[in-house]
Amino acid sequence: MSLRTLMLKLKLANRPRLTLWGQLRAARSLSSSAVLFDEMPQRHINSSKRSVPRFAGYRSAPPPVDTSPGSHSAVFRDQLMKKIDISFFSGCKLLETTEPNSRTFVHLLSTCIGLNDVLIGRRWHCLITKFGFCSDAFVGSALIDMYSKCGFVTEARLVFDDIRIRDLVLWNVMVSCYVLNGLGEEAFEIWDLMRSEGSAGDEFTFSSLLSSCRSLNSVDLGRQVHGLVIRLALDVDIVVGSGLVDMYAKCGDIEDARWAFNVMENRNIVSWNTMIVGYGQCGEGKEAVKLLVQMLQGGLKPDELTLASVLSSCADMSAINEAIQIHDYVVKDGFEDFLSIGNALIMAYAKSGCIHNAFQSFCSISKPDLVTWSSIIYSYAFHGLARESIDMFGKMLHEGIRPDGIAFLGVLSACSHAGLVEEGLHYFDSMRKDYQIQPSSEHYTCLVDLLGRAGHINEAYDVLLNIPFEPDADILGAFIGACKVHGNIALAKWAAEMLFDIEPEESVHYMLMSNVYAAVGCWEEVARMRKMMRNWCGNKVPGCSWTEFGGRVHRFVSNDKSHPQAREIYIMLEGLIKFIKEEGNMPYDINMDDWLRD
Repeated sequence: MSLRTLMLKLKLANRPRLTLWGQLRAARSLSSSAVLFDEMPQRHINSSKRSVPRFAGYRSAPPPVDTSPGSHSAVFRDQLMKKIDISFFSGCKLLETTEPNSRTFVHLLSTCIGLNDVLIGRRWHCLITKFGFCSDAFVGSALIDMYSKCGFVTEARLVFDDIRIRDLVLWNVMVSCYVLNGLGEEAFEIWDLMRSEGSAGDEFTFSSLLSSCRSLNSVDLGRQVHGLVIRLALDVDIVVGSGLVDMYAKCGDIEDARWAFNVMENRNIVSWNTMIVGYGQCGEGKEAVKLLVQMLQGGLKPDELTLASVLSSCADMSAINEAIQIHDYVVKDGFEDFLSIGNALIMAYAKSGCIHNAFQSFCSISKPDLVTWSSIIYSYAFHGLARESIDMFGKMLHEGIRPDGIAFLGVLSACSHAGLVEEGLHYFDSMRKDYQIQPSSEHYTCLVDLLGRAGHINEAYDVLLNIPFEPDADILGAFIGACKVHGNIALAKWAAEMLFDIEPEESVHYMLMSNVYAAVGCWEEVARMRKMMRNWCGNKVPGCSWTEFGGRVHRFVSNDKSHPQAREIYIMLEGLIKFIKEEGNMPYDINMDDWLRD
């Protein structure tokens, strides 16, 4: 006989029953605690209030059944939790002796955020008004937070406007509401109103404002906020300091980001990660790796985000040695089970030319997700291994993983590079019809490239005419490149006119058309393109490439003789070009000096 059954049989008092209910609740026995709560002859506010956060928290506990999105058990559990939350408060409301207080409503509103259900939140809002808590700043902050995280900014502002006595928490929640929903200018308007009422703000206020500067991509506004941060002596706060680093990095000012990082008196893992991620986003991968080394030398252990970010930087640099060293650290310190690190390893190896290592990293992941599959599909496509990429796409479908636009982009790219026109068209149609994914500009770029490479210029032209939006520079560039290969100058000129209208100051577009004309010997047009490029763009920004040798990444700029082994490099290059010409693989006659210079 269970303890609960014995208590019922002996008709014990309410207090022991409440104690047992608390034990069941703590043990996450959802059904038993719910039944026992309903059977309580006397309920007071503490029992009702405690039930709400516990049942809300239970929602995130790992159940013993399949709760993946869309599964029957997941849907049932979500519906059950909604009914439980409603029934608990309804039972509390119906009892005259258990009137709710402000904390009860705050807990109830937090469940709405967990469920992302604004309809239930509106019901609580009505009851909040009925019980006279609508002017309470504590409850109002929770209401604004609920509406904000459900995406209902107008309702959040109405709640804010109805509260006359506002504390700092309420102001901060309203500022955060606008920031969270991408309304940076409105966030600063609230802050101006806040200052006019005598509150300068605290570290939470300025952290939100720095996030607004990031979303607005306004480094000038960020510098003004930075000045106020220093004046209010908030720059010593780790959260604000990390926010400054992130703001400068996201706005592209990596030097000021590093300065803000260097002047921080105290740094935590978030501070280091922010700077490392910033370097990666600004294309400063070598500095990201150096910072990781500095971090380790200082005795601070990196986390999942640190390692994944540095691996992404290694991928961008094609730095295989650094990727291998970080992989060794991952294995040594037990980070192998982190999915984000496994996915980053796949891309780091693939972009460094080690497709075998990329595949091994894929195989080491016990439960690959959509990102994992997309990474290996893209990796094979990146290496020109179209059949392997397509096979991986098929295996992903067989595993029940629903592809997204990125996965389709990988398989379309594979088909394009391999000239698999029919298969590429099949995947493009399947994306729209079978998975209801609207093709993006990247997908149309792949489609145009697929048709163009195979010589289907007219079909590619039809695609351009029927794109449901204005074709961008990448789509037009792919089409012009196909026209160059197949000698269709008329269509290339047609596309170039649109391209120059879209991005008139991009030198690469003029170089592309210059090469189109050079391919058919139209030297007057070549000269005209180069003149247009000088007029619109000034001098051409030199291209660069890089390779890793002897543990160092060597960078090469077009027509640059500054490398210490420049003479040997150019002798080798001339020999390679001569060999290519002797094999008959030069597409047309060119001047050797011009080719080397460009």
